[in-house]
Amino acid sequence: MASAIANTGKFAGKTILITGASRGIGKEIGLKLAKDGANIVIAAKTASPHPKLPGTIYTAAEEIEKAGGKALPCIVDVRDEASVKSAVEHAAQKFGGIDILVNNASAISLTNTESTDMKRYDLMHSINTRGTYLMTKTCLPYLKKGSNPHVLNISPPLLMEPRWFGNHVAYTMAKYGMSMCVLGQHEEFRDFGIAVNALWPLTGVWTAAMEMLSKGSEDGSKGNRKPEIMADAAYVLLSKNSKEYTGNFVIDQDILTEAGVTDFKPYECVPGEKRGFSEP
Repeated sequence: MASAIANTGKFAGKTILITGASRGIGKEIGLKLAKDGANIVIAAKTASPHPKLPGTIYTAAEEIEKAGGKALPCIVDVRDEASVKSAVEHAAQKFGGIDILVNNASAISLTNTESTDMKRYDLMHSINTRGTYLMTKTCLPYLKKGSNPHVLNISPPLLMEPRWFGNHVAYTMAKYGMSMCVLGQHEEFRDFGIAVNALWPLTGVWTAAMEMLSKGSEDGSKGNRKPEIMADAAYVLLSKNSKEYTGNFVIDQDILTEAGVTDFKPYECVPGEKRGFSEP
């Protein structure tokens, strides 16, 4: 689809590090910013083809460069401090700094307490919450020197309602950990002029990971939207003045509506299907 938000060139020459950018929402955000001529650091684990999921950091890099940006594929495990430090230093050396960090990498298991083994619990918390904290901490010295610096976490609003916890408390806790980073770090980083915000979809976003979770159901995409909606929303958010727009928990449709988007049908995977709200 043609993007509902036009590229303006605002990100030309800026360096954006995106975790989990080999596919899905992370890659779409990278492609959107690359059309402005941005430098995109693809920080993800998938260096070799995954048996069930398409794309690697190298295929994503090819797409980024075809879109008009410069790409740096980095093999990164956000759980590993040495891996994170090496990637961040490499990115800063290659491009002269880091202006924006997008914490997108996540592990998901929509299982209840009885069905969630502790290995999966630990994985979600170590990638989602700890990985986000570690990546932000490591990028901070460079963000302090960045141009209109932003940290964007792909995480939900902090709504303390049982309906968001009851079916999958372990996953929600891990994602809320990312949102708690926004709550604390936006205030902590305010004096540095670094914005810290969260972005979350109103509806489910249909990605390869979602398709795998749905076990290949033909109707799985119904009621969901394409990842381009999150890329357009991120573009609008990251364009804002970092000294003024910080500490916000943003829903994709809301920020796009404020930006003048009135027709959301092109984002629908199956036109006309009733939307289902996304799980935090």
